[in-house]
Amino acid sequence: MSGPASIVAPIERGTPAFRRTTLALGTAGFSTFALLYSIQPLLPVFSRQFHVTAAGASLSLSLTTGLMAVCMLMASTVSESVGRKPVMVVSVLASSVLMILSALVPQWWQFLVLRALMGVTLSGLPAVAMAYVAEEIDPRHTGLSMGLYIGGNALGGMSGRLLIGVLADHTGWRVALLVIGVASTVGNLIFWRILPPSRNFRSRSFSLETLTSAFVGHLRDSALLMLFAEGFLLMGGFVAIYNYLGYRLLAPPFDLNQAEVGLIFSAYLVGIFSSAWMGNLGNRLGRRHVLWVGFLIMLAGTALTETRSVILIILGVVVVTFGFFGAHSIASGWVSARARHAKAQASSLYLFFYYLGSSVVGTTGGVFMQHYGWTGVTLMTGTLILIGLFLSRRLSHIPPLATTGR
Repeated sequence: MSGPASIVAPIERGTPAFRRTTLALGTAGFSTFALLYSIQPLLPVFSRQFHVTAAGASLSLSLTTGLMAVCMLMASTVSESVGRKPVMVVSVLASSVLMILSALVPQWWQFLVLRALMGVTLSGLPAVAMAYVAEEIDPRHTGLSMGLYIGGNALGGMSGRLLIGVLADHTGWRVALLVIGVASTVGNLIFWRILPPSRNFRSRSFSLETLTSAFVGHLRDSALLMLFAEGFLLMGGFVAIYNYLGYRLLAPPFDLNQAEVGLIFSAYLVGIFSSAWMGNLGNRLGRRHVLWVGFLIMLAGTALTETRSVILIILGVVVVTFGFFGAHSIASGWVSARARHAKAQASSLYLFFYYLGSSVVGTTGGVFMQHYGWTGVTLMTGTLILIGLFLSRRLSHIPPLATTGR
């Protein structure tokens, strides 16, 4: 092991370093979610242009998130040796290049290959960013910092989807993807420039035995195991709603156009607020007392999307988004706080299950949509949320660790 001989004082709220860190991570989160989820409104377009089913079109997203889930386990380990910032920078810049290339290929299989490769490259940011925050930010402010980072995710997800929807109607989906790729490249260069170098990172040589021991140790903690499951359930239900809502609203009796469907993704704005607000609330009141509320909010929003009123459906999407980002902010921050060692591996396990939920449930929702319509999607999603609500109540009764209080 090598690195600094002593721990440098953590970054505190209100300092220039805190502002640079949160701005940089927010920018990277913005770019990552724009690259990852901007194609979501285009799934019906892919179905028409490439003659694939809803489940087939969803592979353009599920392949990315599935490979991202697996590769994050290794990316976090690589960052333990080479450093947090280098892994994150290479990750986001390579992903931007792949996005630009995906706008240029003519065949569906070529597009899927590039989207799969993007899952590999994108894996370097999320788990490593969580570990960076846990190491560099004062523990009193990690909830706020993580919330602001996830808020950047929300803004990127909203902006990417919104821009894609509008551009696809006027310039075509390929130009829309090209614009997202170029814009993300600019944002990622800013991230590279302003993110402070790690000060409390200590490099570790790779050891398969140590890595295995870290993963097994985290999986033996019942609280962490339930938090990993919460990530799967949260992201799975959320992605299913957003993946297939466009199919419903583009069809009768709603008959919205692509730009109008894209505008619905502006609901992500509430996620920017809820992630920071609920993350900070969890820090003050205790995460075990707040997490279950996010699931309850998601359940209410899912029920609203079953109505035949566009206004109520949009309200339902807003409510689902508020609950999702709030709960994710709390759960992800709780993982980093509870892990007593190998925090990057703990974060990567959480995100492995998180993105596995996006991949597995995201595509499974297409089967429900094809056979049972929108009601099938909401029943599947509601079931997942109810399981998450049950686990969150179980989590509230697990005693905190004596060493960390988490």
